[in-house]
Amino acid sequence: MASASLDLGRSRVRAAWVFLAPTLVALALVAGWPLVRTIWFSFTDAELADLSNYSFIGFGNYLEYDEGEWYGLLADPDWWHAVWLTVWFTLISVSLETVLGLIVALALSQPFRLRGILRAAVLVPWAIPTVVSAKMWAWMLNDQFGVINYVLIGLGLIDQPIAWTANPDTALWAVIMVDVWKATPFMALLLLAALQMLPQDCYEAAKVDGVGPVKAFFYITLPLLRPALVVAIIFRALDAMRVFDLIYVLTSNARSTMSMSVYARQQLVDFQDVGYGSAASTLLFLITAMLTLTVITLGRLGRDGDGLR
Repeated sequence: MASASLDLGRSRVRAAWVFLAPTLVALALVAGWPLVRTIWFSFTDAELADLSNYSFIGFGNYLEYDEGEWYGLLADPDWWHAVWLTVWFTLISVSLETVLGLIVALALSQPFRLRGILRAAVLVPWAIPTVVSAKMWAWMLNDQFGVINYVLIGLGLIDQPIAWTANPDTALWAVIMVDVWKATPFMALLLLAALQMLPQDCYEAAKVDGVGPVKAFFYITLPLLRPALVVAIIFRALDAMRVFDLIYVLTSNARSTMSMSVYARQQLVDFQDVGYGSAASTLLFLITAMLTLTVITLGRLGRDGDGLR
Protein backbone atom coordinates (compact mmCIF):
# COMPACT_ATOMS: atom_id res chain seq x y z
CA MET A 1 0.00 0.00 0.00
CA ALA A 2 2.79 2.38 0.92
CA SER A 3 4.63 1.57 -2.31
CA ALA A 4 1.50 2.23 -4.37
CA SER A 5 0.99 5.59 -2.67
CA LEU A 6 4.61 6.51 -3.30
CA ASP A 7 4.32 5.61 -6.98
CA LEU A 8 1.12 7.63 -7.27
CA GLY A 9 2.80 10.63 -5.69
CA ARG A 10 5.74 10.40 -8.07
CA SER A 11 3.46 10.10 -11.09
CA ARG A 12 1.58 13.21 -9.98
CA VAL A 13 4.84 15.13 -9.59
CA ARG A 14 5.93 14.06 -13.08
CA ALA A 15 2.55 15.05 -14.50
CA ALA A 16 2.78 18.44 -12.78
CA TRP A 17 6.21 19.06 -14.33
CA VAL A 18 4.91 18.05 -17.76
CA PHE A 19 2.02 20.52 -17.51
CA LEU A 20 4.29 23.26 -16.16
CA ALA A 21 6.99 22.76 -18.78
CA PRO A 22 5.40 24.99 -21.51
CA THR A 23 4.92 27.82 -19.00
CA LEU A 24 8.47 27.51 -17.70
CA VAL A 25 9.85 27.54 -21.24
CA ALA A 26 7.78 30.62 -22.11
CA LEU A 27 8.98 32.40 -18.95
CA ALA A 28 12.58 31.51 -19.75
CA LEU A 29 12.25 32.98 -23.23
CA VAL A 30 10.19 36.07 -22.31
CA ALA A 31 11.76 36.98 -18.96
CA GLY A 32 14.86 34.87 -18.39
CA TRP A 33 16.74 35.61 -21.60
CA PRO A 34 16.30 39.43 -21.46
CA LEU A 35 17.41 39.36 -17.81
CA VAL A 36 20.53 37.34 -18.60
CA ARG A 37 21.25 39.62 -21.57
CA THR A 38 20.91 42.73 -19.40
CA ILE A 39 23.23 41.32 -16.74
CA TRP A 40 25.78 40.48 -19.44
CA PHE A 41 25.64 43.97 -20.94
CA SER A 42 26.25 45.43 -17.48
CA PHE A 43 29.79 44.01 -17.65
CA THR A 44 30.50 45.60 -21.04
CA ASP A 45 30.97 49.04 -22.57
CA ALA A 46 28.15 48.55 -25.08
CA GLU A 47 26.67 51.62 -26.74
CA LEU A 48 23.14 51.89 -28.13
CA ALA A 49 24.40 53.07 -31.53
CA ASP A 50 26.34 49.83 -32.11
CA LEU A 51 25.37 46.86 -29.95
CA SER A 52 27.47 44.48 -32.03
CA ASN A 53 30.74 46.15 -31.08
CA TYR A 54 31.57 46.14 -27.39
CA SER A 55 34.21 44.93 -24.96
CA PHE A 56 34.08 43.14 -21.62
CA ILE A 57 35.12 45.53 -18.82
CA GLY A 58 34.20 43.49 -15.74
CA PHE A 59 32.80 45.52 -12.86
CA GLY A 60 33.83 48.84 -14.41
CA ASN A 61 30.23 50.00 -14.75
CA TYR A 62 29.56 49.22 -11.09
CA LEU A 63 32.72 50.46 -9.37
CA GLU A 64 36.23 51.22 -10.59
CA TYR A 65 39.21 52.95 -9.05
CA ASP A 66 41.31 54.99 -11.46
CA GLU A 67 43.85 57.76 -10.86
CA GLY A 68 42.90 58.25 -7.23
CA GLU A 69 39.13 58.45 -7.79
CA TRP A 70 36.23 56.03 -7.74
CA TYR A 71 34.04 55.75 -10.83
CA GLY A 72 30.97 53.74 -11.69
CA LEU A 73 27.39 53.35 -10.63
CA LEU A 74 28.10 52.75 -6.94
CA ALA A 75 30.12 55.97 -6.82
CA ASP A 76 27.48 58.06 -8.59
CA PRO A 77 25.55 60.33 -6.17
CA ASP A 78 22.69 60.61 -8.68
CA TRP A 79 22.22 56.83 -8.53
CA TRP A 80 22.08 56.77 -4.74
CA HIS A 81 19.71 59.72 -4.83
CA ALA A 82 17.47 57.71 -7.18
CA VAL A 83 17.69 54.68 -4.86
CA TRP A 84 16.71 56.75 -1.83
CA LEU A 85 13.81 58.41 -3.66
CA THR A 86 12.53 55.05 -4.92
CA VAL A 87 12.67 53.46 -1.46
CA TRP A 88 11.03 56.52 0.13
CA PHE A 89 8.33 56.55 -2.57
CA THR A 90 7.71 52.84 -2.01
CA LEU A 91 7.48 53.11 1.79
CA ILE A 92 5.11 56.10 1.78
CA SER A 93 2.88 55.07 -1.13
CA VAL A 94 2.53 51.40 -0.17
CA SER A 95 1.84 52.29 3.48
CA LEU A 96 -0.90 54.75 2.53
CA GLU A 97 -2.39 52.37 -0.04
CA THR A 98 -2.45 49.53 2.49
CA VAL A 99 -4.22 51.57 5.15
CA LEU A 100 -6.70 53.18 2.74
CA GLY A 101 -7.22 49.92 0.87
CA LEU A 102 -8.05 48.13 4.12
CA ILE A 103 -10.53 50.87 5.08
CA VAL A 104 -12.21 50.67 1.66
CA ALA A 105 -12.29 46.87 1.80
CA LEU A 106 -13.87 46.87 5.26
CA ALA A 107 -16.50 49.37 4.09
CA LEU A 108 -17.32 47.41 0.94
CA SER A 109 -17.57 44.14 2.84
CA GLN A 110 -20.60 45.44 4.76
CA PRO A 111 -24.04 44.80 3.27
CA PHE A 112 -25.82 47.88 1.88
CA ARG A 113 -27.81 48.88 -1.18
CA LEU A 114 -25.97 49.29 -4.51
CA ARG A 115 -22.87 47.67 -3.03
CA GLY A 116 -22.07 45.91 -6.32
CA ILE A 117 -22.16 49.16 -8.29
CA LEU A 118 -19.94 50.90 -5.75
CA ARG A 119 -17.43 48.02 -5.84
CA ALA A 120 -17.20 48.34 -9.61
CA ALA A 121 -16.86 52.14 -9.41
CA VAL A 122 -14.00 51.89 -6.92
CA LEU A 123 -11.96 49.90 -9.44
CA VAL A 124 -12.12 52.63 -12.12
CA PRO A 125 -8.86 54.42 -11.10
CA TRP A 126 -6.98 51.11 -11.15
CA ALA A 127 -8.47 50.13 -14.52
CA ILE A 128 -7.34 53.35 -16.24
CA PRO A 129 -3.92 52.89 -17.94
CA THR A 130 -1.14 54.51 -15.92
CA VAL A 131 -0.03 56.83 -18.72
CA VAL A 132 -3.60 58.05 -19.23
CA SER A 133 -4.19 58.70 -15.53
CA ALA A 134 -0.78 60.38 -15.17
CA LYS A 135 -1.53 62.71 -18.09
CA MET A 136 -4.95 63.47 -16.64
CA TRP A 137 -3.43 64.39 -13.27
CA ALA A 138 -0.70 66.43 -14.99
CA TRP A 139 -3.42 68.67 -16.42
CA MET A 140 -5.25 68.82 -13.09
CA LEU A 141 -2.04 69.77 -11.25
CA ASN A 142 -0.98 72.40 -13.79
CA ASP A 143 -0.16 75.72 -12.12
CA GLN A 144 -1.87 77.83 -14.82
CA PHE A 145 -5.14 76.08 -15.59
CA GLY A 146 -5.25 73.07 -13.26
CA VAL A 147 -8.42 72.40 -11.33
CA ILE A 148 -6.51 71.50 -8.14
CA ASN A 149 -5.10 75.01 -7.75
CA TYR A 150 -8.48 76.50 -8.70
CA VAL A 151 -10.26 74.59 -5.94
CA LEU A 152 -7.58 75.28 -3.30
CA ILE A 153 -7.55 78.99 -4.08
CA GLY A 154 -11.36 79.05 -3.97
CA LEU A 155 -11.27 77.43 -0.52
CA GLY A 156 -8.66 79.93 0.67
CA LEU A 157 -6.08 77.24 1.41
CA ILE A 158 -3.44 78.79 -0.86
CA ASP A 159 -2.87 82.35 -2.07
CA GLN A 160 -1.32 81.66 -5.47
CA PRO A 161 -1.07 78.70 -7.88
CA ILE A 162 1.50 76.04 -7.09
CA ALA A 163 3.52 74.24 -9.74
CA TRP A 164 2.97 70.86 -8.11
CA THR A 165 5.04 68.74 -10.52
CA ALA A 166 7.71 71.36 -11.30
CA ASN A 167 8.54 72.41 -7.74
CA PRO A 168 11.15 70.08 -6.17
CA ASP A 169 9.46 70.50 -2.77
CA THR A 170 6.08 69.23 -3.96
CA ALA A 171 6.84 67.08 -7.03
CA LEU A 172 7.45 63.82 -5.17
CA TRP A 173 4.38 64.27 -2.98
CA ALA A 174 2.30 64.96 -6.08
CA VAL A 175 3.53 61.70 -7.61
CA ILE A 176 2.77 59.83 -4.38
CA MET A 177 -0.75 61.30 -4.31
CA VAL A 178 -1.46 60.15 -7.86
CA ASP A 179 -0.03 56.70 -7.17
CA VAL A 180 -2.16 56.32 -4.03
CA TRP A 181 -5.25 57.38 -6.00
CA LYS A 182 -4.55 54.79 -8.67
CA ALA A 183 -3.27 51.82 -6.65
CA THR A 184 -5.52 51.93 -3.56
CA PRO A 185 -8.35 50.11 -5.43
CA PHE A 186 -5.91 47.28 -6.19
CA MET A 187 -5.14 46.84 -2.50
CA ALA A 188 -8.83 47.12 -1.64
CA LEU A 189 -9.70 44.42 -4.18
CA LEU A 190 -7.17 41.93 -2.79
CA LEU A 191 -8.13 42.61 0.83
CA LEU A 192 -11.85 42.52 0.05
CA ALA A 193 -11.44 39.06 -1.48
CA ALA A 194 -9.59 37.95 1.66
CA LEU A 195 -12.29 39.41 3.92
CA GLN A 196 -14.96 37.43 2.08
CA MET A 197 -13.10 34.20 2.94
CA LEU A 198 -12.76 34.82 6.69
CA PRO A 199 -14.66 32.34 8.91
CA GLN A 200 -17.69 34.02 10.43
CA ASP A 201 -17.89 31.68 13.43
CA CYS A 202 -14.94 33.53 15.01
CA TYR A 203 -16.93 36.77 14.98
CA GLU A 204 -20.04 35.07 16.29
CA ALA A 205 -18.06 33.59 19.18
CA ALA A 206 -16.47 36.97 19.88
CA LYS A 207 -19.88 38.63 19.91
CA VAL A 208 -21.15 36.06 22.39
CA ASP A 209 -18.15 36.79 24.62
CA GLY A 210 -18.89 40.51 24.46
CA VAL A 211 -15.91 41.48 22.32
CA GLY A 212 -16.40 44.88 20.65
CA PRO A 213 -15.82 45.57 16.94
CA VAL A 214 -12.54 47.43 17.50
CA LYS A 215 -11.04 44.65 19.57
CA ALA A 216 -12.36 42.05 17.11
CA PHE A 217 -10.65 43.90 14.28
CA PHE A 218 -7.23 43.89 15.95
CA TYR A 219 -7.39 40.41 17.45
CA ILE A 220 -9.37 38.50 14.79
CA THR A 221 -9.51 40.32 11.47
CA LEU A 222 -5.90 41.53 11.23
CA PRO A 223 -4.27 38.20 12.22
CA LEU A 224 -6.47 36.30 9.75
CA LEU A 225 -5.74 38.88 7.04
CA ARG A 226 -1.97 38.70 7.52
CA PRO A 227 -1.26 36.27 4.60
CA ALA A 228 -3.36 38.38 2.22
CA LEU A 229 -1.74 41.57 3.51
CA VAL A 230 1.75 40.16 2.90
CA VAL A 231 0.84 39.16 -0.66
CA ALA A 232 -0.78 42.53 -1.39
CA ILE A 233 2.17 44.46 0.06
CA ILE A 234 4.66 42.40 -1.95
CA PHE A 235 2.76 43.00 -5.20
CA ARG A 236 2.49 46.74 -4.59
CA ALA A 237 6.08 47.06 -3.37
CA LEU A 238 7.32 45.35 -6.54
CA ASP A 239 5.32 47.78 -8.69
CA ALA A 240 6.40 50.78 -6.63
CA MET A 241 10.09 49.85 -6.77
CA ARG A 242 9.87 49.59 -10.56
CA VAL A 243 7.82 52.78 -11.00
CA PHE A 244 8.60 54.52 -14.27
CA ASP A 245 5.65 55.65 -16.39
CA LEU A 246 3.89 57.63 -13.64
CA ILE A 247 7.01 59.58 -12.70
CA TYR A 248 8.19 60.05 -16.29
CA VAL A 249 4.86 61.43 -17.51
CA LEU A 250 4.41 63.77 -14.54
CA THR A 251 7.98 65.03 -14.03
CA SER A 252 10.10 63.57 -16.87
CA ASN A 253 13.81 63.39 -15.90
CA ALA A 254 13.61 65.78 -12.94
CA ARG A 255 16.21 64.88 -10.33
CA SER A 256 13.78 65.57 -7.49
CA THR A 257 11.64 62.58 -8.52
CA MET A 258 14.05 60.38 -10.48
CA SER A 259 13.45 56.74 -9.61
CA MET A 260 15.86 53.91 -10.36
CA SER A 261 13.88 52.99 -13.48
CA VAL A 262 13.94 56.58 -14.76
CA TYR A 263 17.68 56.74 -14.06
CA ALA A 264 18.29 53.50 -15.99
CA ARG A 265 16.19 54.75 -18.89
CA GLN A 266 18.14 58.02 -18.98
CA GLN A 267 21.43 56.15 -19.20
CA LEU A 268 20.15 53.71 -21.83
CA VAL A 269 18.22 56.08 -24.11
CA ASP A 270 19.32 59.66 -23.50
CA PHE A 271 23.02 58.91 -22.98
CA GLN A 272 22.93 55.70 -25.11
CA ASP A 273 25.21 53.95 -22.60
CA VAL A 274 23.83 50.41 -22.68
CA GLY A 275 26.48 49.01 -20.34
CA TYR A 276 25.95 51.62 -17.64
CA GLY A 277 22.16 51.53 -18.01
CA SER A 278 22.18 47.73 -17.84
CA ALA A 279 24.19 47.93 -14.61
CA ALA A 280 21.52 50.23 -13.16
CA SER A 281 18.78 47.83 -14.31
CA THR A 282 20.63 44.88 -12.77
CA LEU A 283 20.98 46.63 -9.42
CA LEU A 284 17.30 47.56 -9.59
CA PHE A 285 16.46 43.88 -10.06
CA LEU A 286 18.67 42.85 -7.13
CA ILE A 287 17.26 45.51 -4.80
CA THR A 288 13.69 44.54 -5.70
CA ALA A 289 14.47 40.85 -5.13
CA MET A 290 16.04 41.63 -1.74
CA LEU A 291 13.00 43.68 -0.72
CA THR A 292 10.65 40.85 -1.71
CA LEU A 293 12.66 38.25 0.23
CA THR A 294 12.75 40.55 3.27
CA VAL A 295 8.97 41.03 3.29
CA ILE A 296 8.36 37.29 2.82
CA THR A 297 10.80 36.44 5.63
CA LEU A 298 9.21 38.95 8.01
CA GLY A 299 5.77 37.54 7.18
CA ARG A 300 6.93 34.00 7.92
CA LEU A 301 8.62 35.04 11.15
CA GLY A 302 5.43 36.76 12.27
CA ARG A 303 3.36 33.69 11.43
CA ASP A 304 5.78 31.35 13.22
CA GLY A 305 5.78 33.66 16.23
CA ASP A 306 2.00 33.50 16.41
CA GLY A 307 2.21 29.73 16.21
CA LEU A 308 4.67 29.59 19.11
CA ARG A 309 2.42 31.68 21.27
